[in-house]
Amino acid sequence: MLLKASPAFSILNSGVGDLFPPSNVLFPSTACRGSRLSVRAAKGTSTKSLTGVVFEPFEEVKKDMDLLVPTTPLASLARHKFSDESESAVNEQINVEYNVSYIYHALYAYFDRDNVGLKGFANFFKDSSIEERGHAEKFMEYQNKRGGRVKLQSILMPFSEFDHEEKGDALYAMELALSLEKLTNEKLLKLQSVGVKNNDVQLVDFVESEFLGEQVEAIKKISEYVAQLRRIGKGHGVWHFDQMLLDEQVLLHAG
Repeated sequence: MLLKASPAFSILNSGVGDLFPPSNVLFPSTACRGSRLSVRAAKGTSTKSLTGVVFEPFEEVKKDMDLLVPTTPLASLARHKFSDESESAVNEQINVEYNVSYIYHALYAYFDRDNVGLKGFANFFKDSSIEERGHAEKFMEYQNKRGGRVKLQSILMPFSEFDHEEKGDALYAMELALSLEKLTNEKLLKLQSVGVKNNDVQLVDFVESEFLGEQVEAIKKISEYVAQLRRIGKGHGVWHFDQMLLDEQVLLHAG
């Protein structure tokens, strides 16, 4: 933005001898009260010069207009300061979130079986699956917002059996969930570092404000579940833990 003072705008000090100022300038009013000064436009001057500043065309915008506002049909109009590396990293994170969601959905299906019958675990993993899918959709929305292109990748087929001879299914499943949450956290930190590397402050802010804090809380919560299930073992206590999960979910959905 170029700014310059208008040559048609000036103020005459109330010095001796300036009784008849030129007709193309501004001058003090007939009365000067203390240090206060009033001015008026001289005859024939433009009202646009009253501010004392003239706005010139934005030369820097004119020079880069084709880059800032592309004309090709397939180019994004919203894209600005969003690198190809950032775009690829966001697509990778979308794939991570969908894969984790898919595994949680498989865990839900396992614990919902009639011969397993742990509804608390089933609902916990169902909610977890929905949450991770919501994260993937949030990244998809952000990708579109920044002018990137969403490219969905393949999702690996998860296991369908989660019973463990030594640990039992409940502890094994919760340890798997903890591993998945830590993996997701690592991927989020990698995405944040890509934003830092490319000076993408908006991407960094999005990851930090929307995901990192929540991820730490999830890791802490599931870590406590793992510690409690290790104390319980594979016996009758697993059923009581399942009831605890049911009670927590009732409170969560009620709130």
